[in-house]
Amino acid sequence: MVKTPAEIWKDEIIQYKKKCQSILQISDSVRYAGVVNAYGRTLTGIVRPNVKPLLKSEQVKNEFFIISTLMTLRKDTVSAIGKLDYVLLQHQKVSIVIFQKDDMTYYTSIDRTEKKMDKIIESIKKII
Repeated sequence: MVKTPAEIWKDEIIQYKKKCQSILQISDSVRYAGVVNAYGRTLTGIVRPNVKPLLKSEQVKNEFFIISTLMTLRKDTVSAIGKLDYVLLQHQKVSIVIFQKDDMTYYTSIDRTEKKMDKIIESIKKII
């Protein structure tokens, strides 16, 4: 039996959610893992249990819109400077690591106290 486009989409969302769950299991310092489409819409996202989000709902929407716009505009530079490996945004409270694969943006928030950031980044790459 052939799957409908809606069933295919549902299966893709389930796969993104599983990847986010795997990212959260990498380290207790991973606060959030999510997947955002090219328009800044969250397809799935998981906040670690017992972690209080730092951003309000409207701030999250704005953040994801900005990130998705940045990632979309960067596509034009791939031929000149090469494929993007990842983006690391260092804030006082958290580090944000952003990856892009197949027009989807993987957005991960990690406590700034984490000392093994390189190890976490490499582990996320293997998952996505």
